[in-house]
Amino acid sequence: MNLHDYLNSPDAMAITALAAAIGIKNVAQLRQWQHGYAGRIPGPENCVAMEQVTNGAIRRWDLRPSDWHLIWPELIGVEGAPAVPAPQEA
Repeated sequence: MNLHDYLNSPDAMAITALAAAIGIKNVAQLRQWQHGYAGRIPGPENCVAMEQVTNGAIRRWDLRPSDWHLIWPELIGVEGAPAVPAPQEA
C-alpha cells in the first residue's frame, strides 16, 4: 500500500501522528511524499520507519518502487514483494 492509500484508509494513523512517529517535524514533508510533489519520495531510513510504525501496512517497496531492490536486495523474493523493475534505457 502506498502512502496516499494508507493515509486515506480507515485504519490509518493521523498524518500528524505518523510524522511524529517517524521523526518528521514538518507534516508538509509527509504530504509531499504522499502526493509525489515534484517527484519527492522518502529516503530509505524514512521508508523503513514508516513500514515499522504501520506494522507493515506501508511497505518499503511501495514507497520506492523503482529502486527498492537496489537499497534492500534482501527483500527480493520475499512474499508479497513486487517483481524487480526492468533496467531503464539510457
